[in-house]
Amino acid sequence: MPIRPAVAMSLTVASLVSSLVPARAQDSAESFSQVTTPMKGGKLTSFNPIITGEATPTNLRDVTCEALLTKDGLPMQHGLTWRVFSPIPAADGKLPLLATSEGGSAAFQLVPGEYFVNVAFGRAGATKKLVVPESGSVDRQVMVLDAGGIMLNAVSGSDVRIPPKELSFAIYAAEVREDGERNLVMDDVKPNSVVRLNAGTYHVVSDYGTVNAVIRADIQVEAGKLTRATIQHRAAKLTLKLVAEPGGEAIADTAWSILTSSGDTVSESVGAFPTLVLAEGSYIAVARNKNKIYQRDFAVKAGVNTDVEVLLDENANEQKAAAEDVVD
Repeated sequence: MPIRPAVAMSLTVASLVSSLVPARAQDSAESFSQVTTPMKGGKLTSFNPIITGEATPTNLRDVTCEALLTKDGLPMQHGLTWRVFSPIPAADGKLPLLATSEGGSAAFQLVPGEYFVNVAFGRAGATKKLVVPESGSVDRQVMVLDAGGIMLNAVSGSDVRIPPKELSFAIYAAEVREDGERNLVMDDVKPNSVVRLNAGTYHVVSDYGTVNAVIRADIQVEAGKLTRATIQHRAAKLTLKLVAEPGGEAIADTAWSILTSSGDTVSESVGAFPTLVLAEGSYIAVARNKNKIYQRDFAVKAGVNTDVEVLLDENANEQKAAAEDVVD
C-alpha cells in the first residue's frame, strides 16, 4: 500500500512543570511536576506535498500519541515536538517529513499505512514505527522518553559568584571514542538554563573567561528529575596595571604577556588595565611600554579577584612580590 499524506492533525496543550533544589555540587530535584513553567502553544506545520496518494474523509484514522518522562509517569503536557515521517527514504536518503506539531499529547488523523513517529523533549527523544490499519481499533501510542534535565552554574573559590556572561558550558557524552575524544551533545550552554537530556551520565566542561580556567565534571541525569549542578572553579579575575607607584594611575599603550612559572605564555593583550581570568597558580606578568620591559611574579588564589600592579621601578616589583609571599 502506498504511503499517503496525513491530512489533518490536532493536539492538546497543557503545562509541563519543573522543580529546582539548590545544590553545591549536584542534587536531584523531586520531579518535573512541582513548579509551573510557562505554557507553549501548539503549532501545526508542513505537510509534505511529495508523498503521492489521496486521502478522503472516509479513510482517515484517529491516532493519539502521548509521551512519558518515565515508565510510571504521567503524560507530558508541555515542551514536546512531534514529527511524523514516511518510512520510505527520499532521493537524498532522508525520510520525508509529513507533519510536525509542538505542545503535549497529540491527536493525528492519518490515512492507513506505515509511519515513523518521533517525539523530542529538548535533546532527549524517542522514535517508534507506527502502523495505521485499514480497520479495527488504533492503539494509543505511548512513548517513554526516559529523560530528565540539568541546570548548570559555577562559583569561583568557595562561594564567589561568577557573572553569567563570563561562564559557558559544553555537554559531552560520557563515553570516550577510540580517538580519545567525546561526542558533543550541546555547546555554549548558558548558566541557569534547563537542558533536557536522556537519562545517563554526561561529561560537562565549564569555561570561566577565555584563558585557562577550565573545570570538567561528570554529572548524572536522572529520568523524570531536574538536576542542578554548581561547579567550583579554582580561579580568579585580575586587572593588570603598569603604574609609577602603588595605587597610581595605569599607564596607557602597554602590551602585556602572562607567563606560567615555567615560562609558557597563557595570555597576551594591549591596554592600560586589561582584565582576565586565570586558574589558580603562579605566574609572571610582563609589561612592555616605550621599548622598555617590566615584570613581576604574582600568584592567583581561587575566588580572590584583585589588581596586579607592575611598577616602573623593577626593584620595587621584586620587593612587592617578596612581601606578598611572606603574607601568604
